[in-house]
Amino acid sequence: MLAIVLESERLLIRPFQLGDELAMYELNSNPIVQKYTGDTLVKSVEQARDILQNNVLKDYKKYGYGRLAVIYKPDNKLIGFTGIKYLPEMGGESDLGYRFLPDYWSQGIATETSKMSLKFAFDKLKLKQIFGFTELENSASKNVLQKVGFKLDKIDYYPGEENIPGKKTLQWYVLTKNEYAKTI
Repeated sequence: MLAIVLESERLLIRPFQLGDELAMYELNSNPIVQKYTGDTLVKSVEQARDILQNNVLKDYKKYGYGRLAVIYKPDNKLIGFTGIKYLPEMGGESDLGYRFLPDYWSQGIATETSKMSLKFAFDKLKLKQIFGFTELENSASKNVLQKVGFKLDKIDYYPGEENIPGKKTLQWYVLTKNEYAKTI
């Protein structure tokens, strides 16, 4: 298990663990949450457990990092995820991702957790650059990336999705360690 714990006054960020399946299901079965993700809706707690075991926990073991659970301390509730994910399909680059329950939108949580994740990524993981991807229509996510220092790099398909029907082009944002250092 990863020993990563990031904390602010209102948020606790920790690795996902077995037992988080119900919260993961609640998040990933919500069509409002999934609107701009390109992911299919999770249909059951069992499917959420499978994703947790075979994706999230395996990323921790294989790469040493991955998406992290976000606990909203005033409610003592797992409300979503944040964090840096290793992308083998991009030659080992990493991206920043975040996803939260709608009741917690527009409270600065995505920005706050992104800042914490970026500090961890650049200071502890020693990454040189990080990508962020958003669908063209997802202005809220674009705004978060820009607030934390990302710059638009290009508009293109995600690697390997160029010929998949229904897949959309994405805004590719990038933040280098040097550019990040100018924002802190």
